[in-house]
Amino acid sequence: MIKIRKSETADTRTCDFAKVTIEILRESSESHIGDVQNGLRFLADELRIAGCHHDKTKLSRLCMFHEDFKTGFKTTKWWEMHQSAERHHLKEPEYIPGDVNLLDIIEMIVDGVMAGMARSGEYRKEEIPDSLLRKAFDNTIELLLNNVQVEG
Repeated sequence: MIKIRKSETADTRTCDFAKVTIEILRESSESHIGDVQNGLRFLADELRIAGCHHDKTKLSRLCMFHEDFKTGFKTTKWWEMHQSAERHHLKEPEYIPGDVNLLDIIEMIVDGVMAGMARSGEYRKEEIPDSLLRKAFDNTIELLLNNVQVEG
């Protein structure tokens, strides 16, 4: 949980700005900057967790993966399971998590760049619909809201 302090005095829309001293403005601004740092740290931690779990089904289901792989993916039992289990596979609508977020998008981008560069030396551009970006944007806000506790 990201704990932040209530601070109404760093925004002219939420206080009587004529009564805010420079000291209060500094304190409120420092509090806000710390809150943003904590929010970004939370998201960075979530990205680290995603990295630790990336493509876990390639190893946990290695035999199944190999069975599909050796057919050139003419059989897709593992591939279908993999896409449904791994949040960053966002090409097929049926595999997109309802709570898809920008962390999933970032993982998808990093996965594509790293795979392309390591395998062929080139990145294969992938398209995603604007509506998916909007949904991920909104869900990332919801993720943060669900993990913020305002004190004071």
